[in-house]
Amino acid sequence: MKFLRLLLLLLALPGLVFAAESRPVKKGAVTATLVSDTAAIAPGKPFTVALRLQHDPHWHSYWIAPGTGYPTSLAWTLPDGFTAGDIQWPVPHMVKDTAGTITGNGYEGEIFLLVEITPPLPGFRASENPGQTPGGQQAATGQFAPGTTVRLAAAAEWLMCMDVCMPGDAKMEISFPVAAAAQPDAKWTQAIADTRTKLPDAATGWNISATHTDTTATLRLTPKAGTTHQPAELRFFASDGFVDYAKPQEIRAENGGWELVMPLDAAADKNTKRLTGVLASANGWSAGSGYDGLAIDVAFTSEVGRGVPSAPPSDPQVSLPGFRASENPGQTPGGQQAATGSPLLGTLFLAFVGGVILNLMPCVFPVLGIKILGFVNQSGSDKAKIVSHGLVFTGGVLVSFWALAGALLALRAGGAQLGWGFQLQSPAFVVGMAVFLLIFALNMSGLFEVGLSATGVGGELQMKEGFAGSFVTGALATLVATPCSAPFLAPALGAALALSAGQSILVFTAIALGLALPYLLLSIFPQAVKLLPRPGAWMETFKQFMAFPLYATVGWLLWVLAGQTKDDDNALLMIAFGFVLVAMAAWIYGRFGQAHGKPRKQLLGRVFAAALLAGGFYTGWPKTAEAAPAGGYRITWEKWSPGAIAAAQAAGKYVYVDFTARWCATCQTNKATVFHDDDVLAELKQKDVVLLRGDWTNRDPKITAELARWNRSAVPFNLIYAPGKADPVVLPELLTPGRD
Repeated sequence: MKFLRLLLLLLALPGLVFAAESRPVKKGAVTATLVSDTAAIAPGKPFTVALRLQHDPHWHSYWIAPGTGYPTSLAWTLPDGFTAGDIQWPVPHMVKDTAGTITGNGYEGEIFLLVEITPPLPGFRASENPGQTPGGQQAATGQFAPGTTVRLAAAAEWLMCMDVCMPGDAKMEISFPVAAAAQPDAKWTQAIADTRTKLPDAATGWNISATHTDTTATLRLTPKAGTTHQPAELRFFASDGFVDYAKPQEIRAENGGWELVMPLDAAADKNTKRLTGVLASANGWSAGSGYDGLAIDVAFTSEVGRGVPSAPPSDPQVSLPGFRASENPGQTPGGQQAATGSPLLGTLFLAFVGGVILNLMPCVFPVLGIKILGFVNQSGSDKAKIVSHGLVFTGGVLVSFWALAGALLALRAGGAQLGWGFQLQSPAFVVGMAVFLLIFALNMSGLFEVGLSATGVGGELQMKEGFAGSFVTGALATLVATPCSAPFLAPALGAALALSAGQSILVFTAIALGLALPYLLLSIFPQAVKLLPRPGAWMETFKQFMAFPLYATVGWLLWVLAGQTKDDDNALLMIAFGFVLVAMAAWIYGRFGQAHGKPRKQLLGRVFAAALLAGGFYTGWPKTAEAAPAGGYRITWEKWSPGAIAAAQAAGKYVYVDFTARWCATCQTNKATVFHDDDVLAELKQKDVVLLRGDWTNRDPKITAELARWNRSAVPFNLIYAPGKADPVVLPELLTPGRD
């Protein structure tokens, strides 16, 4: 037995001579290495492997919730029976560019990202059909036992940024001898132990609560009894991006603890149930500690100031992808034929169904049963008279919808005289239609409300008597329906702008008949009123649910715009920014401009909302062909390749090469400031420059190799080749229009 133990010790010794680490891989501004505080592993005993990242000065990589960029990741290739845990993230810092602008949450200098690896139990036998490791060598087979060696492989990816950003990756391997008992590695023991002290601490014994409104989250915490340490420079990092990573956080002492009020991220899900993340303190959470964090995971106890009610018109899915755009389809800007869509009969059916569903809206449904009972009370037991009231009521609905259709057709006629093009082939029309639908969708989601209250008009509906009263009631029912009928009436308004006048009248007639149908049926069978479900919260839920068809339509219109504006790299981005401003205008109106606020506050809210709405239209409105700069010249990019450069030079052309990526902020700035400048475009036209673009948004080995040839590993990177010259001019990263 003693001999066996000695033999096992001797077998383990070779692994103790060398430090447990992989070969370092230098990519750009970051050097990556796999290291461990364990020199020899034992069966069934978990051990730690760390990804060591060494950043060049002023460079950084990102945390699990990066703010911008993307987090570092590890993909493991392990022997059979081994498992790897998640990355254990040290407390992050705010990272900034050289101008001092906060760009996200992450790390600078040297960091260790720890991962716990669990080997199989003693006697485990590996697969008889081994696979291949990333290094191309065969994975070990046979029994996992002392005296053997195992190899772990990991593929790491990260984004490194300073003023420019570039992706990095490394494939690394680390080997461990297997011994009867695990053996430490003195080289990395202290560094990994220090990293463990930088992991967020559990908030055991603390009293923690959280609430949020539509714009802020509030975290309140009181330390456990006996705590005297005063933390400094508190900062909360949300692990799901719920809190805005860049905006200031308000901190105040409260009842022996602290309260943080934090702005929400613009894309935060307001239905989030928990606040999760890390609360960092510059001097830690106990005396003598340095920068440290508390792990926060707490349910929101209340949600104050949630969204505001409902509003303006809308109807069937006339402008969904099946919408008929034209009897004689034209050409889209890309030269492809525009779709003719579904026949008018299908559109009328959708309009009719939309009208029926309008009766489930909160503005309409509570009045439905009340009005039918009113018919009965007026008519006594005379069934024919009850039915007559229902028919007259339907006439009132029809006339009111025809009046609405007539007003819209008059508006369209005026627009035609002004030269407006109401066709889906027109980017301007598509943008306008998308904004129109987006506003109504936000209304349906409860962001703001417009129109009359169901309660006030409901009283009027009950006071009208006689056939004249039933007719007026039908008209008022349309008035009540329009403020909260967005998913269906909005596309119908779009149809009125795109279909012929006769077809538009038919669409509105179908909606009116759908809206009036339940009244007509219940006037024929008034005893069925008792079968109607009771009005309740389900109606508001249903209304909010019906906003999603509108959001889907907006998404489809954006897809149409992507095809129409594909020759302009920034067009779709500016349209998206414009939509954000429109959504913000709707939020401002609902939050500050509604009738429940003070008059001065309402006025300011409405003015600000109108300004944002105008700004959204201005930002997102596509440029018309007549407004094309430089005498109508538009730049056209061709795909970069070494052969394309050679061919253009052989033809005696100037060549401009732009290596870019969508995630590169500097690249987008260059496009906005330089490639829309009239003087630059005139020069490109005059010299007949061939424009080549290398898009590095997704990894492309050819572009990576070309950048490396110029000792570059980041974008933007721009070159100009002059005719007859082999060597190009290398331009700076940040471009400005030249005036020489």
